[in-house]
Amino acid sequence: MASSVISSSPFVCKSSSKKDLGFSSFPKSSQISIHRCQKKSISRKIVSVMAPQTERSPGTTGSVKTGMTMTEKILARAAEKSLVVPGDNIWVNVDVLMTHDVCGPGAFGIFKREFGEKAKVWDPEKIVVIPDHYIFTADKRANRNVDIMREHCREQNIKYFYDITDLGDFRANPDYKGVCHVALAQEGHCRPGEVLLGTDSHTCTAGAFGQFATGIGNTDAGFVLGTGKVLLKVPPTMRFILDGEMPSYLQAKDLILHIIGEISVAGATYKTMEFSGTTVESLTMEERMTLCNMVIEAGGKNGVIPPDATTLDYVENRTSVPFEPVYSDGNASFAAEYRFDVSKLEPVVAKPHSPDNRALARECKDVKIDRVYIGSCTGGKTEDFMAAAKLFYASGKKVKVPTFLVPATQKVWMDVYALPVPGSGGKTCAQIFEEAGCDTPASPSCGACLGGPSDTYARLNEPQVCVSTTNRNFPGRMGHKEGQIYLASPYTAAASALTGYVTDPREFLQ
Repeated sequence: MASSVISSSPFVCKSSSKKDLGFSSFPKSSQISIHRCQKKSISRKIVSVMAPQTERSPGTTGSVKTGMTMTEKILARAAEKSLVVPGDNIWVNVDVLMTHDVCGPGAFGIFKREFGEKAKVWDPEKIVVIPDHYIFTADKRANRNVDIMREHCREQNIKYFYDITDLGDFRANPDYKGVCHVALAQEGHCRPGEVLLGTDSHTCTAGAFGQFATGIGNTDAGFVLGTGKVLLKVPPTMRFILDGEMPSYLQAKDLILHIIGEISVAGATYKTMEFSGTTVESLTMEERMTLCNMVIEAGGKNGVIPPDATTLDYVENRTSVPFEPVYSDGNASFAAEYRFDVSKLEPVVAKPHSPDNRALARECKDVKIDRVYIGSCTGGKTEDFMAAAKLFYASGKKVKVPTFLVPATQKVWMDVYALPVPGSGGKTCAQIFEEAGCDTPASPSCGACLGGPSDTYARLNEPQVCVSTTNRNFPGRMGHKEGQIYLASPYTAAASALTGYVTDPREFLQ
């Protein structure tokens, strides 16, 4: 198939209505068994005779296997079908349902209304409840949400409820984790080939593990609580092939912002975004999570990455639950295909007020900022803080604007204080952050990513300009409706903190 190359851009887009050419890195055969019924020989009276037919050549006879993408295979297996195609409406068996303090009370409320006050959930060991959004606040309604979740989990004997009772010191709560999408992975709830649903749009993060993961509403969640099933339409798949050596100043956040800027916030509406290529294969699991995390910002139904040794090493160290990886067939059909030469990309930001308002970081060097925020499910993982600390250490300078740090989970918080930053002579992130003049790392939670109550740590309560490692920059997203948010990688966020302007990290990394 011919590809159209745009010389001024480091990517190639190939729309595909034909069969895919296939890649050697993908297994050629489907890992879903197709059961065939053997017809018995039955004697019948001849009622008609067909005219003699010419013998067909061997190349055009026999059964033809229909190729499927990763997402189609996962959904077919979950629906107990041998084959599904985009547009099919199917009942899917759910492997894991996640909910949190914002949507959980509503989901359980719908479950009780529809199934009865005394009804029991379909499987208390397949439901994961993670308080994370509005935790460290004096807001009584927010606190009540967590109390309601606790009541439901006790009543239903939910095994995986990561509770918090002492808001004064999160470390006094050994069960408390933090941001759900990072905690799901850390606690072994993400497994290749499975269906994971969550009452949060960024549930798509888990697609990094080679599973179908997407967000659902409270009504669907209430139904899943009672039945373990959900009705889904099979999405068509767009494939994004990222090749080339990743420059030392780029991160996965730059890659996904590039892609969203190219296809727009509606470019993948109700489609799967499948990522592959040598660059993707070189990414760590946390960076792959960043890539899949923001497919929803392109309108995607889910994001997915073929599992490999990196995936299996991560997963097998965190769960004993058996799982079966699947891969796209060589003859699977894709709605569109995009190719990127990552070696030619530059650090980017998404300017206010949309994730697809892409610009090169160096083009925004005159944008004066008021603060920097490093945190969230997108940019608050251990490697995100390691990257920021690396740049701060390399610069030897202090920040010029308030710089807020919110680790995603309790484990990330501990890593910030315990793990040495490579090349720093044994210093931890926390030590480097203190020397650079950053704010003390806060209690792990979603923090100010989605605004929250007015007393939420680092919330935008004034119309300020913020460079953030979060995922959305709509008006009011982090608090004040007149605030301006520039989405960026941890490298770009840290560089901007040092200058007080949106800054290309190459100023400090080269």
